Amino acid sequence: MSLARFRYLVVEGPIGAGKTSLTHKLAERLGADTLLENAGDNPFLPRFYQEPKRYALPTQLHFLFDRSRQLRDLAQGDLFRAGTVSDFLIDKDMLFARMNLDDDEFELYQKVYADLALQAPTPDLVIYLQAPVDALQERVRRRGVDYERSMDADYLQRLANTYSEFFHRYEAAPLLIVNTTNLNFADSEADLELLLERMSKMRGPREFFNRAA
Repeated sequence: MSLARFRYLVVEGPIGAGKTSLTHKLAERLGADTLLENAGDNPFLPRFYQEPKRYALPTQLHFLFDRSRQLRDLAQGDLFRAGTVSDFLIDKDMLFARMNLDDDEFELYQKVYADLALQAPTPDLVIYLQAPVDALQERVRRRGVDYERSMDADYLQRLANTYSEFFHRYEAAPLLIVNTTNLNFADSEADLELLLERMSKMRGPREFFNRAA
């Protein structure tokens, strides 16, 4: 598959959907650079999972500043030299903020967001990964990140619902919605080939990829 159509790809989805693994796979296959959210570099994230109300705001602000810096560097750099595959869409920061912050904190967050005046490039394609909550929970458990062990099914369900509502209305870029229930891009080259083929056939602004069991 050629990168002629897709110079800037974004893979998105809730925690455990497999977006970072797929980002690496696509970048490797397409000879592209990666742009990663680096959640492990956020010093507030482990504390957020222990005390969500107390650490939600610093967690969100850290992510916002880090992602906006990366996107600014991307916009100023030679985006079209090798292509880029990213595992985050800056719009998703607002989703987490609205879900986790109280009203006063969210108002402050919105002001900071507006002051950053983000000039994020528009993706050529967004791949939105979906999975049932029990599958998300199992994948989170398998990757064994200590501070994620306290994440419960209710939080993952709210997160999955928030993503679903967001992408139901999303029109900023072409969107491929992928049901990953019967797909394993991390371990199956055949599944990755199916996705690449499906991407190459994208014609409309919103399409679906759902592999039957």
